[in-house]
Amino acid sequence: DISVDNSELEDQILLKSDGFPTYNFANVIDDHAMKITHVVRGSEYLSSTPKYNQLYEAFGYTVPTYVHLPLILGADGHKLSKRHGATGFKDLVDEGYLPEAIINYIALLGWAPSGTQEKFSLAELEEVFSVNGISKSPATFDYNKLAWFNGEYLRDMSLEDFIERCRPYFDKIFGKTPYDAEVLAGILQPRLTKLTQIPEMIDFLVHFNKNYDLELFVHKKMKTTLESSRDTLMRLFPLLEETVEWNKDSLHDLLIQTAKDWGIKNGQLMWPARIAVSGQGVTPGGAVEILYLLGKDETLLRIGHSIKRLDEHLQDK
Repeated sequence: DISVDNSELEDQILLKSDGFPTYNFANVIDDHAMKITHVVRGSEYLSSTPKYNQLYEAFGYTVPTYVHLPLILGADGHKLSKRHGATGFKDLVDEGYLPEAIINYIALLGWAPSGTQEKFSLAELEEVFSVNGISKSPATFDYNKLAWFNGEYLRDMSLEDFIERCRPYFDKIFGKTPYDAEVLAGILQPRLTKLTQIPEMIDFLVHFNKNYDLELFVHKKMKTTLESSRDTLMRLFPLLEETVEWNKDSLHDLLIQTAKDWGIKNGQLMWPARIAVSGQGVTPGGAVEILYLLGKDETLLRIGHSIKRLDEHLQDK
């Protein structure tokens, strides 16, 4: 409990010169009329509480129970505001955070559960939350921690629920082009921390950057070079062209068996194949998933283009 000596308080102004009540006056009357019993607000309003109490007592009203919450600060130590990033619930949802993850994270700002559990459903929070666990110190809003929470929630979803959350993004990217939502979800779910990352991660499936950096083919660990990548792709092209069943299992078996037949490591075949069809050093999923998602025709077009670029580059050297 906090007490303030009456001598420290200034006389209050209840009515302004235009006859309208001041905020403090109107607030007390309004809360009483609405039968407010508990007031939960930020600790920055703690200093005004004695003034409210004087008014409650002067009118013979019952003083409500107050809970003053610690401030939420940005990473720079200042009160959280728009300049730190999204702060409103809807803004955070629009940025790709799940409502349940936002609620969970915000509940832990300035409040500590009695045990070590961090992930709580709303129903669980209703059971375990207690004002006794509220800290007196300000809390820092950490967007990285929120992203971690969000990723945990995304990974814990059933595949069906995850697909439904992703579908609006899939539909926007692919338009009327058919896509395999289950395979897409399978490669994205372990990697996503925010739903809004989806377009950037899979845009290459629709928009191929034909002028990607050829040095992506060079990988010291895989022992791939521009020359070896070109030769690998030239040998792989007719095998893919002859493939009748274009599905994940058949493509996986083909690539694994081909690497074995050629006496090379799987990565020495998978790496150039993935670069050739994606034009990116980092992709969700490997060569098998990407070849399948692109389909046979698009795969052959991209590999053919990559072979031509590699060949022209090597001839110019």
